[in-house]
Amino acid sequence: MTALKTPEKTSRRQELRQNKLVELYGRLLLLYEDNRQLFYGLGVALLVLILAAPGYVYYQQQQEQQANQMLGQILPTYEQGNYEQALNGTAQAAGLLTIADDYSGTDAGNLAAFYAASALYEQEKYDRALKYYQQFDKGNDFIGASAYAAEASIYESRGELEKAASHYERAATQYENKMTAPKYLLEAGQAYEDAGNYESAERVYQKIKDEYPDSEQASEVERYLARVRARQQSAS
Repeated sequence: MTALKTPEKTSRRQELRQNKLVELYGRLLLLYEDNRQLFYGLGVALLVLILAAPGYVYYQQQQEQQANQMLGQILPTYEQGNYEQALNGTAQAAGLLTIADDYSGTDAGNLAAFYAASALYEQEKYDRALKYYQQFDKGNDFIGASAYAAEASIYESRGELEKAASHYERAATQYENKMTAPKYLLEAGQAYEDAGNYESAERVYQKIKDEYPDSEQASEVERYLARVRARQQSAS
């Protein structure tokens, strides 16, 4: 009896499964009918994206090539210290501001933002310089660290000491070079100390001593530590 009932149960399960598949198919068909225009639009949009991708890659390559060429033409002017001409361009070459703004999506355009910020900084136009330093996409290298340090210097000149200190500290960690990192940490500590944040000042001074014991800054950091600890005791 049991052996004869087994095929019937299997058949019933298959039938139920088939019914569910039919039901699911029906629901999907109704969904498509109700949203035909939406599905059509999505399909067209996907097709456009697929077809546009090679064109976009080619466009980006052309933009990068143009920006590289333009940056190469104006950099000698910057290196000669002619910052106004470097920023605004000459009759023969576009300026750093134009390259940074119009080609911001390229590596050369990004580098132009750094040079533009540096030229503005040299002209003591700190607000505009800060804008382009912030626009610059910083890498984990010497240039990235120096950009953070320049931002810190601008904040320091404004009296925004806590923000200056954190940017000096960021400069130290952005590029952990034995020559530059302890220098930035010392500047961070001094800015924290001037802001009255003695705990953070002690922390970065101690970091110089622990992580950069052979640096020039390490040889003088003991007196900074002694001073900040004395100030902490006086404040408590």
